[in-house]
Amino acid sequence: MARDVAPLAWVESPLQLIGAAEWAHAHRESVVLAGRLTAQMSETADELLARGARFSDTHPYLGIPWGLLARHRHWLVGDGYSGQFRLAAAVLRPRRVTFLDDGANAIAYADTLVGRRPYTRPGNQERGLTTRVGPLAHAHLVSRAFAGDVDIFTAFDLGYARRDALAELGVPVTRHAFAFTRETATPHPFRTSRVVLGSARPDDGRMDRDVYLDWVAHEASIAPVTYLPHRRESDEQLAAVAEVPHVIIERLDLPVELVLAGVRERLDVLTLASSTTTTLPLVLRDSAAVLRERQPGTRHRRRAVR
Repeated sequence: MARDVAPLAWVESPLQLIGAAEWAHAHRESVVLAGRLTAQMSETADELLARGARFSDTHPYLGIPWGLLARHRHWLVGDGYSGQFRLAAAVLRPRRVTFLDDGANAIAYADTLVGRRPYTRPGNQERGLTTRVGPLAHAHLVSRAFAGDVDIFTAFDLGYARRDALAELGVPVTRHAFAFTRETATPHPFRTSRVVLGSARPDDGRMDRDVYLDWVAHEASIAPVTYLPHRRESDEQLAAVAEVPHVIIERLDLPVELVLAGVRERLDVLTLASSTTTTLPLVLRDSAAVLRERQPGTRHRRRAVR
């Protein structure tokens, strides 16, 4: 089979998709895109293409895009813990792999690469085929790392000790600050000066829904809020949020990094702890927005974005 020299971005979430666009922008190199058909992916890809993202070709997929992966020697991958990635890496043995961000798991996976933690997704109890192909995939990645063919492209601060350990393995780390996202941003007009970022925590079983709704109601009681739903929020939860007074739900079907980049007016952005507390300060740099990280049931903490 003929090989394609262009990198292939194999991505499963909007944040991974943005990471691929940022990598292509930073390296001034076009990439082929294999985007998994999950919530917001098509909308995000269309938005990035409209902004001039260096995607030379796009392929929506379900499952593992075996044919595309086999044709490309360089993979840009968002989720190093993915069972599908492990299987494909063990079978196809890519020549070069660049890891993009998959939320805060970028930090955990860096520890996995250097052997500080097992090859299992944090909080998951794995079994079956994933556990059998994991060691094969990891062994291949370590061998490619020693050959200088594994790197990390991230918005997260991995810390000096972790970066040093990665360097010893042969894995360089490049930290980006969403330059492409900020340079191509179009301001979105909000009807309120306060924005609540929705969360899937209650749907994931990590927070009591009543506690979550009480938090939303508390914020809306201070002043009206625009509510941006999380891509994985259930219809049931959104219906409950819609009943909260002074809440305006705005479904834009785009990641908040794209929606909030370029904001010009004073804006309070209210969020629970998540990867957004890392990504948004970078996206909102030099804006008039203030990111406020909330912990329902405790005193709220303020984080100014400069």
